[in-house]
Amino acid sequence: MKHRIVVLGAGYAGAYVAGTLARRLSPADTEITVVNAEPDFVQRLRLHQLAAGQEIEAPQLADVFAGTGIELCLARVTAVDPERQVVAVADGAGGVGELGYDTLLYALGSHVADHGVLGVSEHAFDVTGRLSALRLRERLDSLDRRGEGGSVLVVGDGLTGIETATEIAESRPGLSVVLVARGELGAPLSAGARSHLRRACDRLGITVLEHTEVEAVEATRVLCADGTVLASDATVWTAGFAVSPIAAAGGLEATENGRIIVDRTMRSVSHPNVYAAGDSAYVIGDNGRPLPMSCASAGFTGMQATAAIVGYLTGRRIPNTKLSYPGNHISLGRRDGILQMVDTEAQAKPTYVGGRKAARIKAGILKMSLWTTSHPTFGLPKRRRRLAASRDLSVEKTLRPLENGGAVRG
Repeated sequence: MKHRIVVLGAGYAGAYVAGTLARRLSPADTEITVVNAEPDFVQRLRLHQLAAGQEIEAPQLADVFAGTGIELCLARVTAVDPERQVVAVADGAGGVGELGYDTLLYALGSHVADHGVLGVSEHAFDVTGRLSALRLRERLDSLDRRGEGGSVLVVGDGLTGIETATEIAESRPGLSVVLVARGELGAPLSAGARSHLRRACDRLGITVLEHTEVEAVEATRVLCADGTVLASDATVWTAGFAVSPIAAAGGLEATENGRIIVDRTMRSVSHPNVYAAGDSAYVIGDNGRPLPMSCASAGFTGMQATAAIVGYLTGRRIPNTKLSYPGNHISLGRRDGILQMVDTEAQAKPTYVGGRKAARIKAGILKMSLWTTSHPTFGLPKRRRRLAASRDLSVEKTLRPLENGGAVRG
């Protein structure tokens, strides 16, 4: 039997790992299946642009993986059972099934975190998924159509909040944008970068409310801890991210917030045939600190997971690839940005790059990320390595059909 590799999630980390494994491992020994709920690749780093009204590319995963030998399963992951080595899935038509694996790469990413704040799930918008970004876009379109302006309240002054507020303000000048910051705006940035950010907000007409904590979100207003009531025609919640509880519920050792605890090679500390990458992984970086949830972390953890899986299965030495946090690339609309690098202690360096140059750098990074994902097997070693005899141990294949008929694989 072939060694079954199942990759959960086809975001920046999952798509890269799947494509690289397909290029480096012999199809005579392995079969690779990618499970993803949506049929296209979501450029999560650009969803604030989509919400603001711009069009962004969304390559079809069937096209991305065409000719690679990778099987695509369009389904939602509902459970993981690492003891039985199966993944439970459900498709859009209500069918359910199970996929068996010998090696699992868990890269399901993250979603918006409400932190227990009342009304967020019922009344707030977010930009953590394509559908949610389109929902916000429809709301902004309706505000523009009525011709009376409207207020957009962005809660959260992290990178996502800053990019969302500036993008909406630039793309929809008829709307009033308010950015609510729990502390000082741009606190992790250098002094120069913070000043640049404030100037950008002033230029775009964004009202910044610092040291403001939101206690509840309602349909047309937001209630703050100090008693302030803020009117809002569209509240966008960007105050953090959370991961699915699926991994922890399945018995994988995880942090309190559900991220899979892995060793330096991205291997689960509790189940050695399970690897994690991207936001789902909790790993200590080269600076001795946990890697943050970010696109850069997805790239580094994906590379390390790939190297570890290939090394283990082929009986070769497993190299330690870089696990670093280089800094932040922040877009401030289409013509401005901030590039803030950090030191080994993850503290902002005194200097930064701002303006059009930073915007061009960010655009180049996004373009490269999309191209790399859309061409998952390009430019990698063509030699597909055979599995080591001691690793070629597959249990009986577990693949149950969907209950309503049809195949679970795409």
